[in-house]
Amino acid sequence: MTSPLITVAELQALKPVLLDVTWNLAGPPGREAYDAGHIPGAYFVDLETELAGPPGPGRHPLPDATTVTALARRTGISAETSVVVYDAANSLAAARAWWILRYFGVSDVRVLDGGLAAWRAAGGEVTTDVPADSSSDFTATPGHLPLVDAEGAAKVAASGVLLDARAPERFAGEVEPMDKVAGHIPGAVNTPMADLLTPDGHFKPAADLTTYFTAHGVTPDATLATYCGSGVTATHTALALATVDIQAPVYIGSWSDWITDPTRPTATGRA
Repeated sequence: MTSPLITVAELQALKPVLLDVTWNLAGPPGREAYDAGHIPGAYFVDLETELAGPPGPGRHPLPDATTVTALARRTGISAETSVVVYDAANSLAAARAWWILRYFGVSDVRVLDGGLAAWRAAGGEVTTDVPADSSSDFTATPGHLPLVDAEGAAKVAASGVLLDARAPERFAGEVEPMDKVAGHIPGAVNTPMADLLTPDGHFKPAADLTTYFTAHGVTPDATLATYCGSGVTATHTALALATVDIQAPVYIGSWSDWITDPTRPTATGRA
């Protein structure tokens, strides 16, 4: 299995299309960080406008194929191009880019483990130079990775393992800073994103992730899916699972979509 993650040393030996997907849910805008310094040759990709469609239902629904086609063409990506994506440190936004590009037909996409912070820590230079737009004949087509809708997520929660990537207090319904309803999908299992990372923003070793997911009910024959608040952090869980050779569908609408139908049940509490 080729890992979906790449180290700084491995990146330095390649010449991929490089995408900077720095993003902050509550600001400041990622473009400001990119303009202040990024890995040489990296194109900036805006999560809100290029990796998601307009809100409703859900805060970060899928972008349409036309949007992804435009992103790929301006950065010179073709179906077989080697692509490396990164963000500031913890790979949250990079995971969304990894998943979206794979879903729309780009086969070779990897995430720089530890992001720009790891690059800087290894002595990598940064620049404020912006690469010129490139071109390609790529046309995005959806459906290259599995996903589930609200009905599918409910089925997984009932008979398989539905992983909720949000922080424990949001899962429990103790706080809810983003959505109008607090809680989680009944039957879901909480696997917070922070549990998958080391303090410096790298993914934990594969053996540790396997042990962690196994302890949360993830077995080779389990029916799985991931979700979060709006479909960003869920892709981070999917990426972590991919590092241990497990594929999990993503509920892109996630909690922000689930709560748009008042007939859908909700639960609170940490258990």
